[in-house]
Amino acid sequence: MSLQEFDALIDRMKLAFEYAENLGQYVDAAKILFQMNEQLPDDLQISLEELENPDLAKSFVMRYNSDIKSAIVDYRQRLMNF
Repeated sequence: MSLQEFDALIDRMKLAFEYAENLGQYVDAAKILFQMNEQLPDDLQISLEELENPDLAKSFVMRYNSDIKSAIVDYRQRLMNF
C-alpha cells in the first residue's frame, strides 16, 4: 500500500471514528478502531481485546484510541522512508 492510499483510507476511518465518538456511539467507534488496527502491518498492530460488552465500549475507545493513532504515525513514517 502506498502512503497516499494509506492516508486516504485512514482519513476516512478517522472521520467515521470522530463522528461516532462525538455522537456517543462508542460501539461503532470501537469497531472502527478494530478496522484501523487491521490496516497496520502485523508488527505494529495493537493486541486488542474483543469487545464483548457494549457497556464497556466507551472505556475501550478511550483506552486504545491513542495507541492506534501512535501506531498509524509509525507506519506512515515507514511508508515515507520506503
